[in-house]
Amino acid sequence: MQVASARNVSEDGALVGGLRCRLRPGEIIEMQYNGRQAQFRVIWVAESYDRQESMVGVKTLPSEPTIWDVNLSRCTDFVGKG
Repeated sequence: MQVASARNVSEDGALVGGLRCRLRPGEIIEMQYNGRQAQFRVIWVAESYDRQESMVGVKTLPSEPTIWDVNLSRCTDFVGKG
């Protein structure tokens, strides 16, 4: 278990940074946010230049709930009006 930061959150996945463990595309990981948890598939991995941390793109598994505490439809409406 480790603390990481999620960015670019969507219903389908997220960009997760600050990881110190090595992951590979295709691996299934479990993430938790605000007491909710779900499994995700690692889609891609990018390591920092010193290989101390990595950033991964993850996709929510079809059978898993959305764990993010964000009204994603509201965010989409706002972006669409710009």
